Amino acid sequence: MSSLKISSLLSTTFCSTSPSTIKSSIHLPNKLSIPLSVTPNLKPSRKLFEELNGFSHTIPILQDNPGNNSTTTTSTSSKATIVQLYALLEAVADRVEMHRNIGDQRDNWNTLLLNSVNMLTLTASAMVGLAASIGGGGAPLLALKLSSTLLFSASTGMLVVMNKIQPSQLAEEQRNATRLFKQLQSHIETTIAIGNLTEEDVKEAMERVLALDKAYPLPLLGAMVEKFPKKFEPAVWWPSAQKRMNSSKYQEGKNNGWNKGLEMELRNVLEVVKEKDMKDYERLGNMVLKINKSLAIAGPLLTGIAAVGSACVTEGSSWGAIVAVIGGALATTVNAFEHGGQVGMVSEMYRNCGGFFKQLENTIQDTMEEDEDQRENGELFEMKLALKLGRSLSQLRDLARKSAYSRIEGTTTDEFASKLF
Repeated sequence: MSSLKISSLLSTTFCSTSPSTIKSSIHLPNKLSIPLSVTPNLKPSRKLFEELNGFSHTIPILQDNPGNNSTTTTSTSSKATIVQLYALLEAVADRVEMHRNIGDQRDNWNTLLLNSVNMLTLTASAMVGLAASIGGGGAPLLALKLSSTLLFSASTGMLVVMNKIQPSQLAEEQRNATRLFKQLQSHIETTIAIGNLTEEDVKEAMERVLALDKAYPLPLLGAMVEKFPKKFEPAVWWPSAQKRMNSSKYQEGKNNGWNKGLEMELRNVLEVVKEKDMKDYERLGNMVLKINKSLAIAGPLLTGIAAVGSACVTEGSSWGAIVAVIGGALATTVNAFEHGGQVGMVSEMYRNCGGFFKQLENTIQDTMEEDEDQRENGELFEMKLALKLGRSLSQLRDLARKSAYSRIEGTTTDEFASKLF
């Protein structure tokens, strides 16, 4: 009897709803008497329990409206754009994982190759020293001499390859790529959450993915970043014509948050970035690059000299052994400083920091060249700039005032723009 009452109530409720929306709101007495003849093993579902306790929800029903073709076309285009952005999001997430795994692998390369080369060099030095201490010649001297020569030659070959690819620098490249791909992933997620998606958003995301792939390649042969360029150059991981998020999504007020004071503030901050931060990182980058070049040449050269010295060890002559032992000791020291100190990683760190400031410069200049109604919201842009430099808004404005006073007085600002690095 109770089930008949419930069915009657449900049918009455569904018949009274509109075609576009179904609202189920059933309110029954708290105490509902149910006969004992109900099957004891039958348990009420959670959905029925929520409906019987007054749970209300709305279920939209999509209807075809032949008179509204423009809305249907716009909705279809928006759905296609969202699908494309989610496909890019999956590709970016996969690249994050790839770069993280390969970065760990190349970091292991640096440790394993350094230990192997140093062990080969030290073992060869010990052998050549033992060969020189043997009183008589013959087979023992020949065996030790040949073994040490082979070990020095092997360590020379391994060092040439190791210094060419710079495993510590490769690992730092993958760490930077992982961070930048995560940044791009967050940007795409934010774009989807804000809405108002266009084909330009998909194109921008695709260009940024390809630019990152080019700046931080995964393969070693043919596509590896030049480890010893003639001149220090900042890394570039953004498209040549970088497009920022549409300012109309943030636009508020007539001037979109921009005024002459804010523009002057940004120009003053940019002057500090160019005069202090960029020049300092260029100086440090060139210095580390020269040190790394010198160490990369010195290591194989010393082991090669040691190999020649060990091959010249003869009975009654100790000059070859002296050259080999000294060369092996110096080579071990140079390798430990270069790869143990990860000089290549430091060089890549400066290259990445230089790229950060170069991107900051391009972003500010491109924004200043746009019309006010096409720019990103001024207050939001100022906040983003302050966060990138590790400053509060008041500290950013103080820096701009110091820069303006310094230009008037003809001096340089004694403060760097960035407080992060």
